[in-house]
Amino acid sequence: MTSVGTGGGGRRTPLELARQLEVLRDEMRRRFVESSEVIERVHHAHRPSASNLIDYLTLRSFDLREVQKSLAEWGLSSLGRSEEHVITTLERVIDNLHLMAGDESRTWTESAVGFYEGRTTLATNATRLLGLGRPSRPVRVMVTMPSDAADDYSLVARLVDGGMDVARINCAHDDPARWESMVKNVRAAATSAGRPCRIMMDLPGPKLRTGPIAEGPRVVRLRPRRDECGRVVEFARALLTDEGYVASREREGSTEVRVPVAASWLDALGVGDSFDLVDARGARREGVVERVLAHARVARFAKTTYVATGTTLVSATRRRTNVGVLPARPGSLRLFTGDVLTLTRELAPASPGARRIGCTPPEVLDAVRVGERVAFDDGRIDAVVVQCRDGEVDVRVTAAAQRGARLRGERGINLPDTDLDLAALSDEDVAALRFVVAHADLVGLSFVNRIDDIVALRQHLRELHGEDVGIVLKIETVHGFERLPDLLLTAMASERVGVMVARGDLAVECGFERLAEVQEEILWLCEAAHIPVIWATQVLDQMARTGRPSRAEISDVVMAGRSECVMLNKGPHVVEALRTLDDILGRMDSVQHKKTSLLRRLESWSSPRK
Repeated sequence: MTSVGTGGGGRRTPLELARQLEVLRDEMRRRFVESSEVIERVHHAHRPSASNLIDYLTLRSFDLREVQKSLAEWGLSSLGRSEEHVITTLERVIDNLHLMAGDESRTWTESAVGFYEGRTTLATNATRLLGLGRPSRPVRVMVTMPSDAADDYSLVARLVDGGMDVARINCAHDDPARWESMVKNVRAAATSAGRPCRIMMDLPGPKLRTGPIAEGPRVVRLRPRRDECGRVVEFARALLTDEGYVASREREGSTEVRVPVAASWLDALGVGDSFDLVDARGARREGVVERVLAHARVARFAKTTYVATGTTLVSATRRRTNVGVLPARPGSLRLFTGDVLTLTRELAPASPGARRIGCTPPEVLDAVRVGERVAFDDGRIDAVVVQCRDGEVDVRVTAAAQRGARLRGERGINLPDTDLDLAALSDEDVAALRFVVAHADLVGLSFVNRIDDIVALRQHLRELHGEDVGIVLKIETVHGFERLPDLLLTAMASERVGVMVARGDLAVECGFERLAEVQEEILWLCEAAHIPVIWATQVLDQMARTGRPSRAEISDVVMAGRSECVMLNKGPHVVEALRTLDDILGRMDSVQHKKTSLLRRLESWSSPRK
């Protein structure tokens, strides 16, 4: 069914509207009976919510826009905010239409979720999964733990004190030893702050990636910053380090570029001492020591300098040293619009000048068909499949930067048109689950597309006696979004369930334009199921990186406040971003609840002057 009462001109009478909505109500009741077995399979705490979700799916299978206009004209609810209590809202509207028509008969559905139950059930489920919200804001804040969180307790403590309610550990990075250090720091900081902070561990899932590319030269570029007239306004700096000593960057300074040299040569340098070199291009350059650190020296350069492995440094006293082994620059392929790139099962390092690269997991190439879209590196390069051969696929680049886009190894690949039969749980994910059950409160299931993925996760959790671990479905693909109702009803067999709107891959999969409506629809559907939502990806991203937010980021936070939890990613200014997020969410709590504007008394304007 696609519409209710689209015919007939003029204003509809209350009785006409009541008859039209009764058709919808009867369809809800019919579908509820059809779905009784599905509802029985969910956790008993979620059965009323599962019924409400099915009612909402029935509601949204009709086009009600014209009916909404007519209901608003009569001063009645237009059903646009009925997600938490669908059939109850519908029946109250039908009752009022009959009263307006002079008919006082009423027919209520006894098992329906009422207004109070709808509001409180979602709040209860959010608390079960994510813990209590703060007094100043019910929306929780999740923060992705950087690698430094394993070593830097003070950073974790500042995050907990600043408003972090859930710490996210990404199992795609680091290792179990560092995960355990992060967990210990989070638990200790939460204990010290006197409030709990839950821990979610994200399983990597079957991320499609480009294969390796042969390494580039082992060289670093030191480039000073200049003004419009070419004058140096900030020197380039390098951290000359003892090549036999390993220490964290935080202890030695914030310089990004490290140059290893012999300890005996380094120890003879003091503040103000200079040294000469001929760089990788053959240009003569000079460095000057600015600061002396234990096992290191900070040196400045007034001209752009390319330092390579083996470059000879000569001090003012004519003492010499050769630069130790520098990290290789990552190899890349430069692609332009119109180029044809071959994706292959072969994972040998690709030549930087070639138009050929591996794809992992390689079996996905068997599912790809001519005409399907391909996106690389979070959508920075778009392409379309033009030819499929045994073990290889040719794609033509349809969009890339005007001067060419660099594609590196281990970059993401998205196939939005291809229905991939990939299990969401890899062998690595299953191995990580033992750690998750022992240490985490929630587990994130990445790239979930199939009911079988959830069934498999629940089975593994049972085997590990981890039934109490909350499950978060990460919606990252078009197929996952399209199957969300079935995924929810399957996951609701567990008591603690949530959904993450993972807008990074999801935007690449569905397109940035469609993302606007997709993220809305996920919010609506989860609200109908009384399932808490985590709003993720690039929230205050610029602020976390630079310390200053963009205007658009502030508006995005307002939208994010309609979820039950907002996720911040890591960055050098994440603590400041957390404070800003906490402030905005607190302000909006008295202004907006879901789609409803809260009409508090406005203090900004007084009455018009007479």
